[in-house]
Amino acid sequence: MSVIFDNLGSPWAGIGKNVDGAESVTDAMQKAGLDWTVSKEPMFLADGREVTQKAVVRSDSKDVLGYVTPKWTPYQNADAFNWFQPFVEANEVEFSTAGAFKQGRITWILARLNRDNSEIAAGDEVQKYLLLSNSHDGKLAVRVGFTPIRIVCTNTLHAAHRSSSSRLLRVNHGSNVRQNVDDIREIISMANQDFEATAEQYRFLASRQIKTSDLEQYVKIVLGRGDVDKDDLSTRTKNQIALITKLFDEGKGNTNPAVAGSWWAAYNGVTEYLSYVAGNNNDNRMSSLWFGTGATKNKLAFETAVEMAV
Repeated sequence: MSVIFDNLGSPWAGIGKNVDGAESVTDAMQKAGLDWTVSKEPMFLADGREVTQKAVVRSDSKDVLGYVTPKWTPYQNADAFNWFQPFVEANEVEFSTAGAFKQGRITWILARLNRDNSEIAAGDEVQKYLLLSNSHDGKLAVRVGFTPIRIVCTNTLHAAHRSSSSRLLRVNHGSNVRQNVDDIREIISMANQDFEATAEQYRFLASRQIKTSDLEQYVKIVLGRGDVDKDDLSTRTKNQIALITKLFDEGKGNTNPAVAGSWWAAYNGVTEYLSYVAGNNNDNRMSSLWFGTGATKNKLAFETAVEMAV
């Protein structure tokens, strides 16, 4: 089983770099190797005619990251990540890890909130992060989101945050507005409230035991096979169910007596699978978990667990 982070939250396997202790966005970008820019370059046919679309070219490697319309405006890493600078200066967050997926098509940075961890069960805590991502292929917008991470296994969890709070987490494309300390603290305090509200649902899952029959049906639903009889499942799906069931029993943190046999263990069996097993490689796995189909499955796994536990 491959891993992305060790139990201390440090990056492994070439996914991201540790930027702990970075005192500024510039420092974090340099440590993570993200201090490069992109530009729009013209493209030509073999006969010399220029085509309408432009190529997005990375300044250091000269890799082509995407193809965009002439109206598309590059948003540099420094512009996107500068959103964090006043939060760092106000000592409300600390940089953790940063990196890039797909040769730089998506760049990202994780920052820990300087707030207490949420204890879900005895010996099982969740740490609070904000994840900011920037896209250079014209497919994704710049965005910031809540990202709870279970410390014992560094699983990325789904955060059921309120829309009222998420609206505060905006990156204004093209602007560089400095917010005052009171605004910054309000944003982080609301983010912390949302984390705690989600943690209450985690605690509910940890308080409810799961039946064997419900576990199998739960995993089938998460895999999109909820209405398929067991005998009609493909070998691949049966293997996935067996693996997630094993993670439910033996996954990191799930043998803890305060967690074992609970819906929290079931949900974390899925999140451990999505965090360390699903996908062809680490790069694709984490990109999917944060921005793609893995994120959708993570959300479904959480919401289904809460619904079935009730």
